[in-house]
Amino acid sequence: MGGGTHQTSVEGRGASGVYTWEEVQKHSQRGDQWVVIERKVYNVSNWVKRHPGGHRVITHYAGEDASDAFMAFHPDQTFVRKFLKPLLVGELAPSEPSQDHKKNAALVNDFRAFFLSFLIQSQAGWLQHDFGHLSVFKRSRWDHLLHKFVIGHLKGASAHWWNHRHFQHHAKPNVFKKDPDINMLNILVLGNVQPVEYGIKKLKHLPYNHQHQYFFLIGPPLLIPVYFNIHIFQTMIQQRDWVDFAWYLSYYIRYLSCFVPFYGVFGSFALLMCVRFIESHWFVWVTQMNHLSMDVDYEKHDDWLSMQLKATCNIEQSFFNDWFSGHLNFQIEHHLFPMMPRHNYIHAAPRVKELCKKYGIHYEVKGLWEAWCDIIR
Repeated sequence: MGGGTHQTSVEGRGASGVYTWEEVQKHSQRGDQWVVIERKVYNVSNWVKRHPGGHRVITHYAGEDASDAFMAFHPDQTFVRKFLKPLLVGELAPSEPSQDHKKNAALVNDFRAFFLSFLIQSQAGWLQHDFGHLSVFKRSRWDHLLHKFVIGHLKGASAHWWNHRHFQHHAKPNVFKKDPDINMLNILVLGNVQPVEYGIKKLKHLPYNHQHQYFFLIGPPLLIPVYFNIHIFQTMIQQRDWVDFAWYLSYYIRYLSCFVPFYGVFGSFALLMCVRFIESHWFVWVTQMNHLSMDVDYEKHDDWLSMQLKATCNIEQSFFNDWFSGHLNFQIEHHLFPMMPRHNYIHAAPRVKELCKKYGIHYEVKGLWEAWCDIIR
């Protein structure tokens, strides 16, 4: 086979083709998607429909090296690799570099060695957010049940909706058309690129030149009680996700049975909206202070470390900041190691800084007030 290829229409089945990056990158369209993991080439065209983390997170890496994302999202790699085995179609040609798009091989290798040294610390969780990260690819069915219980029954949301949305955000943060957290085109125009494009194309759903003013009316107060609730409900109905819908209903049945006897139907819903209103403000300011003022742009095919550092920043460590943000003030470490329990971020941060300094990557830390002001800017 040498430098040529042996292509096969059979997905896996012991195929042994040898491919160049150029050939792999041709398989990046809907219905024809390949990924590379540690130099092995996999045809995931059909598997994406069954992927527990959602089809889009794999689609975002179609035609690319997905080794770092695979390592970051799968704590039990031995278990997950049994699903990869039948998808194998070959490997990269010996003459091909391990990294695509001319990434810095030394940087990538150093980060992977660094990541593996912290892998042993990635087996704990924290209710809605951390259980979501940890339960998707865990071996036990009880992990999935616990995930649905926490997000569905305790929070009144959808576990699948959260997974599909949040894992995309971690896989390609602040990347247009890949990170759903910046997909706010009907309400807000984010970053430095979109406002310019919208001005040139004269696309005006709303007066975006005044979005800094109406942001306070429709952003923090309405994101969770209105936008997220509508989107969750629509997603479950459109995808006919009746299991998540049942968990979703169980939350409201429990809530109403507890509060209606005391406050009546109207009073109970008013209380719920008040709580969601407060929660929404916390969610917007705490999550967006790490992302909104960072680079928001189209796909640049950066390595994992560079991509996450461009899209995230940390907030100064203090007792209040740690408590108020639930340790998400260490957003850089959270993105680099999405399976790591948050109380270990503070231990990982100094070593991440050293690695960034070695390769000239900017590691940004802001004060809490400065970060909130940057959201408005």
